[in-house]
Amino acid sequence: MNSAQKSTNGSRDGAGWTAVTSIPLSEEGTAPDGQSIGSLVRDATTHLSTLVRSEVELAKTELAGEVKKAVKGSVYFVLALTVLAFSMFFLFFTLAEGLAQLGLWRWASFGIVFLLMLVVAGLFALLGYRRVRKIRAPKRTIDSLKETSQLTKRHKDETASA
Repeated sequence: MNSAQKSTNGSRDGAGWTAVTSIPLSEEGTAPDGQSIGSLVRDATTHLSTLVRSEVELAKTELAGEVKKAVKGSVYFVLALTVLAFSMFFLFFTLAEGLAQLGLWRWASFGIVFLLMLVVAGLFALLGYRRVRKIRAPKRTIDSLKETSQLTKRHKDETASA
């Protein structure tokens, strides 16, 4: 039991202890090495700020390296998709030749494959149009920029009139 508890609970042996309202960290508001508490708090805040900034800088550096790796890796995916796109020509050519082997005239089988390709391209264009149509302007950002612009104008007016 400490002195504050004895004071609150009453003294058992009759000694009148007083409550401790705060715990002094050092004599006369200074640290053992002569610095004031405010100075120590300021130093701690500065060090914490420096630590946070360096951590953010480290994160940026690490992310930049990882993004570079991702970009280099994605180049191979783009190349693979390019080869696949050019290979589709042979797939469609094979499909047209297969239709010709079933007894259709050769020109008719190529025409059917061409029309099929147009339908698929139209379907993808429609899906893309529907997705793009859903894109909206960034309202919150626009509102924030307008508000900032108004505050800046108001500050300039106040500064000019003063």
